[in-house]
Amino acid sequence: MLTSQQLCDFLDASVTPFHAAQTMQSYFVSRGFEVLDEAQAWELKAGEGYVVVRNGSALIAFVMPHDTAQGWRILGAHTDSPALRLKPKPQSTKAGMVVWSAEVYGGVLLNPWFDRALGVAGRVSTLDAHGEVSHTLVRSESAVGIIPSLAIHLDPNANTNRTINAQKELSAVVGIEGSIEWERYVATLAQLPQGAQLLGHELYFYDTQKASTLGVEKSLITSARLDNLLSCFMGMHALVDARQEATMVVFNDHEEVGSDTFAGANGNFLTSVWERIVGDASMRSRAASQSLFVSTDNAHALHPNYIDVHEANHAPLLGRGMVLKHNANQNYSTNATSEAYLRQAALAANVPLQSYVVRSDMRCGSTIGPMTSARMGMASVDIGVPTWSMHSIRETAHFGDILAGYSLLRALLERTWKK
Repeated sequence: MLTSQQLCDFLDASVTPFHAAQTMQSYFVSRGFEVLDEAQAWELKAGEGYVVVRNGSALIAFVMPHDTAQGWRILGAHTDSPALRLKPKPQSTKAGMVVWSAEVYGGVLLNPWFDRALGVAGRVSTLDAHGEVSHTLVRSESAVGIIPSLAIHLDPNANTNRTINAQKELSAVVGIEGSIEWERYVATLAQLPQGAQLLGHELYFYDTQKASTLGVEKSLITSARLDNLLSCFMGMHALVDARQEATMVVFNDHEEVGSDTFAGANGNFLTSVWERIVGDASMRSRAASQSLFVSTDNAHALHPNYIDVHEANHAPLLGRGMVLKHNANQNYSTNATSEAYLRQAALAANVPLQSYVVRSDMRCGSTIGPMTSARMGMASVDIGVPTWSMHSIRETAHFGDILAGYSLLRALLERTWKK
């Protein structure tokens, strides 16, 4: 049985997409999966588990079948979350303070980032004294900066009419002018040897407050990055625990910024791995026609303070199970056949399901479901954990829904998809 502490530990370890992929690769290896290198030839054995990582931030794991042209069950999610990414040369001085500036990555809810104890984490690329290039994951274990709010005395309309200028107002204060140097800080963070040179970085601010349970019954989970690390956590454990042939998880990067990268769902990571596993075009076509892709991404739960932003008959609640997503314009990939199969699996697993449809007068977001379904030529369904405050620095979900989601995903992996 999965525990809330396991989830909190996973969330705390996975502060960037790079750390998430590293954490999951380590877990798969600890469960007997073999690491594959895209640059090398693969010798795959039926019944064995394998894991491959691209860009250090996207991951595919699968259990090899005897018959590769059979139907596959593939779970999809993404490793990235909306965040503030440090600029290449972030340091400047304002009002006697050293500040580091950031770009907005994805659709960030900005207000909650103010007055938080922020750390720095991500990936740095360096050149050593021998001319060797290396790429290192880094993380400040303690807070290094804060984006301070303007006191309400100086902004009396802050509670009624506040807007945020991302260029002017999202610089984090890291200390007093005088002794702080950006490159020296990064070199120390990465523990670079003497003579090493910083070539580049992909660094993010992150909230140093740890994931935790809350509520009188401690049934709620609150943390950064629930969207979409909850789905990664559930899918990772479901694949390992089901251990069925012809099953797979794909955790792409860059979903929050459109997926149009070589690590994103609109790139060729999944199709490239699929071709190497399944075989020629005829076998891939046969397999795809019998396969199901399950796009797993958080769903908007009904907010007790904002009831009217939901469609009345399709307003999922925390603690009532996983959410099945529908959209007439195909922003979600669910159709009648994939819904029927999902509901069968839910009944078999004794897992409750809820439905979500966006209000007809509001724009609907999307997921990796439609694009992956189109690229792979296979049926797909969109589901997710009901969540509050999506894209905030602190999101909230119910742990019971996460357990239900794990049970549903495992049941899907253990069943044969039939249209």
